[in-house]
Amino acid sequence: MSKKYSQFKAASVLAKASLIATLRSPTSVVFALLFPIIFVTVFGAMVDNTAVNVKIMLSPHSDTSSPVYKAVKAIKIFHLSQGSDSAAMIAELKKGRIAGILYIHPPAQLNGLPRFDVDLLSSSSVADKLPLIQAALQEATNQVNRQVLPDQPVAAALRMVKVPGRVYRQIDFILPGQLGFSLLMAGVFGSAFLLFNLRHTLVLKRIFVTPIKRPYLLLGEMLSRLLFQVICFIVITGLGYFAFDFTLVNGLFTFIEMLVLSVFGLIIFMGIGFIISGLIRNESSIAPVANTLTVPQILLCGLFFPIENYPVWLRTFCELLPLTFFVDGLRKIAFEGLHIWQIPVQVAGLVIWGGIIAILSVKLFKWE
Repeated sequence: MSKKYSQFKAASVLAKASLIATLRSPTSVVFALLFPIIFVTVFGAMVDNTAVNVKIMLSPHSDTSSPVYKAVKAIKIFHLSQGSDSAAMIAELKKGRIAGILYIHPPAQLNGLPRFDVDLLSSSSVADKLPLIQAALQEATNQVNRQVLPDQPVAAALRMVKVPGRVYRQIDFILPGQLGFSLLMAGVFGSAFLLFNLRHTLVLKRIFVTPIKRPYLLLGEMLSRLLFQVICFIVITGLGYFAFDFTLVNGLFTFIEMLVLSVFGLIIFMGIGFIISGLIRNESSIAPVANTLTVPQILLCGLFFPIENYPVWLRTFCELLPLTFFVDGLRKIAFEGLHIWQIPVQVAGLVIWGGIIAILSVKLFKWE
C-alpha cells in the first residue's frame, strides 16, 4: 500500500534546499544582512544634535493672546499645535512623540509691571533637543522683554519642568527601518530571482510532475526565507542592542513580538517577488521592475527620516504603504513598549496587504 503524499513534508524539503541556496548567495547576504549592518553601525555611531522640526504642544489653558505666544509661534523650528487632553499630552511626551508642552500664563502684574510667564514641560525622551528648545524659547522671552519693557526688569520668564521618560536615541529610529530594509530587499529580490531561475532552468517543470500543490511550494520558499530572516533579525537587533543601546522595552518579549510582526512583512514582500517572477519573462527586466516597487518605499516609508517631514498630500500616500505599517509597528513595539494587539492600525494594514498579495501570488504563479 503506497504512503500518502505529504504536502507539508514536501514544503519543508523545499524550504531546506532554498535556505541552503540563500545562504550561499552573496547577493542575498549583502542586501539582507551586510547593508543593514553598515547602516546601523554608521547611524548608530553618529551624534545627532540637530533638529529641523520640533513638535511642541500648547496646554489647553494657554493664553494665545499673549505676546509670548506670538513670539513662540514665530520660531521656525517649532511645529506648534494645540492640545486638549493633558493626560494624553503627557503620555505623548513620555514616549518621545512630542518634544515639549508649553503653558503660556495669562498676563499678570508684579509691582505694577506686566508679567508674561511661560512653563515648559519636557522629558528625558527628548534630551538631545532640550538645549535647542530652551535656547529658542529663551530668545522668544527676551524678545518680549525688549518689546514690552526695554531697559527694565524682565516682563517674561521661562520655567522648565521635567517629567521622567525614556531616552530616545537615533538608533531607536534607524534600526527598525533597517530591519524593514532587510526584509524588503531579501523578500522582493530574493524571491523574484529565485523563482525565475527555477523556472528558466526547468526545475519547476520537474517539480510540476510531483503531487505538490502551488501554495505548498510557495510555503516552502517562505519558510526558508523566514529562517534566513530570523538569522538577520538576531544579528541586526543584537548589534543595535549591545553596541548602541537600542531600546527593547520589555526585553526578550519585545524581541519576540517584533519577530512575529516580521512574519507579516515577510509574506507581503516575498509575495511581491512571486508576483514579479510570474509576470516578467526576461531576467534583465526583473531588477528594474523590483527597484520601481522597492525604491519608493525605501525613500517614503520613514526608513531614514520621519515621514512627518513630507507635505500632507504625500504623507497620506506614505502612510498606506506596507513598509510604513511594518516599520511604524516595529518602532511602537520596541520603544513605546506596545504589544501587537495594541497597534491595530499597523496590524490591520499588514493583514490587508498580506491577503491581497497572497491571493495574487498564487493566481499569477506559473510552472513554466
